[in-house]
Amino acid sequence: MAFTKKTVRDIDVAGKRVLMRVDFNVPLKDGVVTDDTRVRAAIPTIQYLKEHNAGIVLMSHLGRPKGDGPEPELSLRPAADKLAELTGYDVKFVDDTYGEKAAEAVAAVKPGDILVLENVRFLKAEKKNEPEVAERLASYGDVFVLDAFGTAHRAQGSVVGPAAHIPAVAGFLLEKEVDTLTSIFAEPERPFVAIVGGSKVSSKIGVLDHLIDSADTLVIGGGMAYTFFLAKGYKTVGTSLQEPDWIERAAEMLRKAEERGCKILLPVDNVVTDHFGEDAEGEVVASDSIPEDRMGMDIGPKTVELYCEAVKAAKTVFWNGPMGVFEIEQFSKGTEAVARAIAASDCTSIIGGGDSVAAINKFGLADKMSWISTGGGASMELVEGKALPGVEALLDA
Repeated sequence: MAFTKKTVRDIDVAGKRVLMRVDFNVPLKDGVVTDDTRVRAAIPTIQYLKEHNAGIVLMSHLGRPKGDGPEPELSLRPAADKLAELTGYDVKFVDDTYGEKAAEAVAAVKPGDILVLENVRFLKAEKKNEPEVAERLASYGDVFVLDAFGTAHRAQGSVVGPAAHIPAVAGFLLEKEVDTLTSIFAEPERPFVAIVGGSKVSSKIGVLDHLIDSADTLVIGGGMAYTFFLAKGYKTVGTSLQEPDWIERAAEMLRKAEERGCKILLPVDNVVTDHFGEDAEGEVVASDSIPEDRMGMDIGPKTVELYCEAVKAAKTVFWNGPMGVFEIEQFSKGTEAVARAIAASDCTSIIGGGDSVAAINKFGLADKMSWISTGGGASMELVEGKALPGVEALLDA
């Protein structure tokens, strides 16, 4: 499915100052970037703009600042340093976003220069897309480029604001993300297997509904599986994560899947424990026999075999959400097995952002996947068929 908005290829950027919203929301430890995936993802567009003689002003958020002013531990300076390290470019940084210091630094940007502004969310008004924020940011560029897919579902000042004042187009990452995630549902090579994990049914209702319509097999893992067990009539799931208010809705989805010919796979066994913690010890029990005082933490070995067989038979796989509490080593086996099955397959594999990406990186399998999305919430909204405000604000092709 062709991208329907203009990109940087469609406009003349030579000699112009380009304001570009990137997603440099990277993990930091002691002021150092520990995972540079998102910085790397922005480089092709930055490189294109530099090679076409544009002056580049980059802006992003990082973390969840209070919005009352600078918070040094959430500064974008480490991300700017990482960009310089990865590209070899001279990358300037200004520890201001909306004030005179930023305006002066922007005014000094010449063709070929790269300037990174401070964290846009140090000001509360940015998240509310207040007019003065949009106007101030728009004043920094002749053209606006959105390449932050991870925030494209947010109608915030740095995402949609400048588009109301200056020409706005997409960067290469945004174009590729939207193309990839929409085409997989429009014309998937079949069998199409969708794997959805994570903690709650309620947070992924729209995604699950859409996948039942498009996938041949829907594999369910993680905490949400226990609500489905109750929907199937199991008497108890012990102390496992469960959403009583969503049991009937889960039952509706099971009925809908049967009507549509979508096969739903649920865990047949689970690794359970008596408490949540690094020191917890697991035991394997059948899904319909979870003791009252135990909680599910991972899929069991029979389920691993079942799920990996589904992956082996697939031509297309979409995966979002872990199979269990993969952050704790003894409960990471299910997630790792599914990840390795996808990596070993010849299928087209799309990893839909969020914790699935963290798992792929943890197990060192990133280079084995066809596409890894940089956006969790944005990719899920796209999968649901929702319009993304950031994309909608761009110029039509």
